[in-house]
Amino acid sequence: MKEIINTKNAPAPIGPYNQAVLTNDTLYISGQIAIDPSTGNLITDAITLETKQVLENLKAILAEANFTFENIVKTSIFLSNMEYFATVNEVYASYFSNDSAPARETVAVNSLPKGVNVEISAIAVRS
Repeated sequence: MKEIINTKNAPAPIGPYNQAVLTNDTLYISGQIAIDPSTGNLITDAITLETKQVLENLKAILAEANFTFENIVKTSIFLSNMEYFATVNEVYASYFSNDSAPARETVAVNSLPKGVNVEISAIAVRS
């Protein structure tokens, strides 16, 4: 059985998918980009602000499903340029404690939706 998770506190999907799907105590969160859900505007002025908005969107989806960052076991980070790695990593680290940081990969890709610089997806489990 799967439960569709959507919240108005994160941007609406821009394609035929949902923000997240919960099945068997595992939450699969679709890749989030830096759309401010209150305005619908992209936040791309600075990579720090862009990354923070992405993580806030993830946080809103986690909250809708009664999860937190502590429940995340895996993330995937996609960057438009590996030069952003250190800055994204610094913002990302502020959302996780060292002893509960999830497994992850970070890759640079040719392009991302809407021309953004960072997209992050996640998998979380109930503890």
